[in-house]
Amino acid sequence: MVNKSLLSTLGETRPVLIAGATASGKSALALQIAEQLGGVIVNADALQVYSGWRILTARPSAKEESRAPHALYGHVANHESYSVGDWLRDIGPILSPGKRPIIVGGTGLYFRALTEGLADIPPIPANIRAQSAGLLSQGGLQPMLEDLDDETRAQIDVQNPMRVARAWEVLQATGQSIRSWQARTPPPLLPLEACHALHLTSPVDWLNDRLKRRFDIMIAEGALEEARRNFELWDSKWQSSQSIGAPELIAHLQGQFTLDEAKSRAVTASSQFAKRQRTWFRKRMVAWQTVAAEQL
Repeated sequence: MVNKSLLSTLGETRPVLIAGATASGKSALALQIAEQLGGVIVNADALQVYSGWRILTARPSAKEESRAPHALYGHVANHESYSVGDWLRDIGPILSPGKRPIIVGGTGLYFRALTEGLADIPPIPANIRAQSAGLLSQGGLQPMLEDLDDETRAQIDVQNPMRVARAWEVLQATGQSIRSWQARTPPPLLPLEACHALHLTSPVDWLNDRLKRRFDIMIAEGALEEARRNFELWDSKWQSSQSIGAPELIAHLQGQFTLDEAKSRAVTASSQFAKRQRTWFRKRMVAWQTVAAEQL
């Protein structure tokens, strides 16, 4: 159960933001807040928007969704691209007067755009997206990085293909760096000072143990069957294919790994992803209230 002293600080109307690494208990906290204090749970995870990967992205189950209103989960087809700007446009109507939003997820850029504003970058032409996808499929992060200016490289996660590709696409499409666009950012939809902003933190060993156990639970709940359903139309270049565990289970179905090998690789990928999340949140969320996840 959620610590009662934490609940007592949240009131009943102010928006709640919940960020943290994968498997840190964000969704469970959001659900308890919604049930006890009211509100609509809004997804802020870039992979939980996809319709085809409920289990592997740890989307709330149908049973959990029946316990409180949920929004922006599983509403995008696997083959579609979905940007921070798309999410910001989708969340706008949800922030209108009515039920208090409880915005939860592990995509830091979503929270940053929401509370700090997002640059009005023009849509990227399809031919440039195709060039970007082609470079990524050939392992071409380094050529992309070499095209970017020093300031941009210093500000993005250079190990994240999606972030590098986005910066490269903006430069190619507009002739201006993504940083120069961001410098002309409009006011935010939801200023941080207007929210209860909670950052879930946890010891590394505690979180890694949860990640290992969670993937076993995912397999037991049908993650392999979910991968089989997506197998025929699988395309590694799609954003949805970034779902942790999806490439590994697809590779198992293709005969490249045993199931145990796929599970081991997926757990390692999850731990690496969580490490990148923790680093990002630690640097960017200094003004957020830290909450010890292991004590919830």
